[in-house]
Amino acid sequence: MTRDPRRMTSGNPKPTVGRLKSRPQFLAVRAGEKRKGSVFLLEVLDRQAADEPARVGFTVTKKHGNAVERNRMRRRLREAVRLQAAFAMKPGHDYVIVARREVLGVPFDRLAKMLGARIEGPLEGRQKQARPPAGSRKE
Repeated sequence: MTRDPRRMTSGNPKPTVGRLKSRPQFLAVRAGEKRKGSVFLLEVLDRQAADEPARVGFTVTKKHGNAVERNRMRRRLREAVRLQAAFAMKPGHDYVIVARREVLGVPFDRLAKMLGARIEGPLEGRQKQARPPAGSRKE
């Protein structure tokens, strides 16, 4: 049996995810749905193009550290998407992941699971626990 060198070693092809590269693409996604989390913000836009692959972009602002730390955040998120979250991304959707500084402190496996869960959908059914009304301090 001869092997095709262009073929991946495993028989399961991984889903391909495109990249958002230009500023107008990133700005367009801002008009979509926002899914907030403690470690990152996920912005999702349905492009109404089911035959095109999903695209993803990463944003890390300068207030979150120097260039070395920002690049490390970006690399961690990119790898988490590659390993876990690419399977959950829907074709024809654009995703922008806005990192927070906490990305550096979270264990990688937990980060990847959080990202996959957030991409699969908003936290429907989960309600924030209602706090009792704040009373007067004098009581």
